[in-house]
Amino acid sequence: MPGAMQERLTDIGPPNFEEFLPPVIKKNYGQWKYHEIPQKGVMVHVAESGDKIYSVRVGSPRLISIDTIRFYAEVADKYCDGYLRFTSRHNVEFLTTVEENVEKIKKEMEAYGNPVGGTGPGITSIVHTQGWVHCHSAATDASGIVKAVMDDLSEYFTSKDLPAKCRIALACCLNMCGAVHCSDIAILGVHRKPPTIDHNNVNKLCEIPSVSASCPTAAIRPSTVDGKPSVEVIQENCMFCANCYTVCPAMPLNDPEMDGVSIWVGGKVSNARSAPKFSKLAIPYLPNTPPRWPEVTEAVRTIVEVWADNARPYERIGEWIDRVGWPRFFKLTGFEFQKEHIDDFKHAGLSFNRTAQLTR
Repeated sequence: MPGAMQERLTDIGPPNFEEFLPPVIKKNYGQWKYHEIPQKGVMVHVAESGDKIYSVRVGSPRLISIDTIRFYAEVADKYCDGYLRFTSRHNVEFLTTVEENVEKIKKEMEAYGNPVGGTGPGITSIVHTQGWVHCHSAATDASGIVKAVMDDLSEYFTSKDLPAKCRIALACCLNMCGAVHCSDIAILGVHRKPPTIDHNNVNKLCEIPSVSASCPTAAIRPSTVDGKPSVEVIQENCMFCANCYTVCPAMPLNDPEMDGVSIWVGGKVSNARSAPKFSKLAIPYLPNTPPRWPEVTEAVRTIVEVWADNARPYERIGEWIDRVGWPRFFKLTGFEFQKEHIDDFKHAGLSFNRTAQLTR
């Protein structure tokens, strides 16, 4: 058996991650002493051996062309021995052991139109789902809103002017492929009406037992309409998940008049200072207004600036709200308190341990 095949006896699963590590990281794996942020968008990790590696973080559009990928590769080949990585929030990080290359990378990326930033107390790129580009159950767009919001908040990506880091996420429907349940600010697409049923085609395009079984809340049951086999939806049980549309094209959920966006705040994954938090509702509904979504952009900027003006150093948005209280949050932001803000869905969420902290 040839050399490579002798090492890998199976082609199942990904290759070992160590194959892709820069030599300095592989050499010092598990032996890093500390890291610092000498300037916005630049991190330096120092190993116990004294070795250093610099990371230059660059905001990317996420949906990128082949030309852009080739440009990133050229910059990595020129200054980083070919090593770069994409972060979970769609930033690009160029990894170099040569300090002088940091400014060269920054200059090339900024000339290309990609800002350097996203580290420390500020906003980094928005993690988001597919939206109208790809997803069949999306209640809103992802790429369009993210582009509009980040264009408006770009000064907080390239500076360190906020009290703490702020993580923004977008999910285009409540199935939440994104991290909106635990982000400082979450943009969530919402459907507001049950699926429309094309009774003439349900029995032609769909297996009715499968449609009924697809509903997690048992809101769909077989029915007969005009003498033809079909289904009916119990509206009060529908949670707008689009599972039925996934298995039955005759039950579209999307509606241009009723679909829109909700805004959630206060979530975080970190255990620092306080336990992890789930996001809570701030604005129940904003309309879909492409291409620039001014209502969504204004709402997100309002939250960021009110928090920045009133929070203590290192205080995340949820921690700030816990300190000042929700009534003051609504007063300062000017958001209207509505019936949807009344949260009566508790269940086991009160007893689940969501933190590594020891609490009573």
